[in-house]
Amino acid sequence: MTVNTMLRYSVFLIFCILIFACSNEPKLKSSTITKSKIETPKFNADSAYYFVEKQVSFGPRVISSMAWEKCAIWLEKKFKTYTPNVIVQEAAITTYDGKSHTLKNVIASFSAEKNNRIALFAHWDSRHIADHDSINKDLPILGANDGGSGVGVLLEIARHLNYKSPNIGVDIILFDAEDYGQPENSNFPIMQNSWCLGSQHWSKSPHKANYFARYGILLDMVGGGNATFRHEETSRFFASNILQKVWSKASKLGFGNYFVFENAQQIIDDHYYVNTIIGIPTIDIIEYDPATKNNFNKHWHTHQDNMNNISKETLNAVGQTVLEVIYSE
Repeated sequence: MTVNTMLRYSVFLIFCILIFACSNEPKLKSSTITKSKIETPKFNADSAYYFVEKQVSFGPRVISSMAWEKCAIWLEKKFKTYTPNVIVQEAAITTYDGKSHTLKNVIASFSAEKNNRIALFAHWDSRHIADHDSINKDLPILGANDGGSGVGVLLEIARHLNYKSPNIGVDIILFDAEDYGQPENSNFPIMQNSWCLGSQHWSKSPHKANYFARYGILLDMVGGGNATFRHEETSRFFASNILQKVWSKASKLGFGNYFVFENAQQIIDDHYYVNTIIGIPTIDIIEYDPATKNNFNKHWHTHQDNMNNISKETLNAVGQTVLEVIYSE
């Protein structure tokens, strides 16, 4: 064997030893971290109903009224039993009738340390006039469904978030002065964007600098008996994927009779300003009734919007669906 041959043989032998050694090294475990599946809590419709009833017990929650003040204090205290991260955002506003008020947006945050967040919205004030009633049009309404129902569902969701944290952070934001909009045939000069004053302010000046959420869900009039919810136009334009996500969850849960896969016309609601000002893709779960003149709940902006207008079954359908969306993230 020549020197060159021996050298080639030695190199080949070393190469084989290295291959053998590498093949016998223990394989490293994958470093990929998978999210743990968290079981979705069971929504308690009785609890949500109580939360609606409690709001109504204060009377009409018209901005600057005594009932409104008492309800604001109660909401803040109730949220603080579920999370220490509660903010009451105040802002001076002037309504279409020239009156000055200080609005109060009530905000509760869960898992505040998480950057991956979603936002849940409702308005907590009630209409200052019964402009769609045939009697006592100038008197305020109780707003059990229009205002109270969305807040009731979100308070029950907050109760669950307190003892079982999902994989994401959640902010519950209750807007004020949503329903103090200028009525038709008003004697006052026309005021643009007179509705949804709380969401307009928050969208321009959120409670936290550089705040953002992946998406938002607004609940408005979600307690009426046999209510149906459709794909509202603004929601479709800005957040069609969220619509599909929520409606699909509802269908799988057996709530397809409430969450109907049909389109509905545009509604100027709090989600419009959240979408167009702060840019958070947000949908509106709001009752749509094509059988009524205004396409809303038949007791919309009337004195009949009281606790008789609230269905535990509807509250449950909406609440369980939203919980499923949260805990499946």
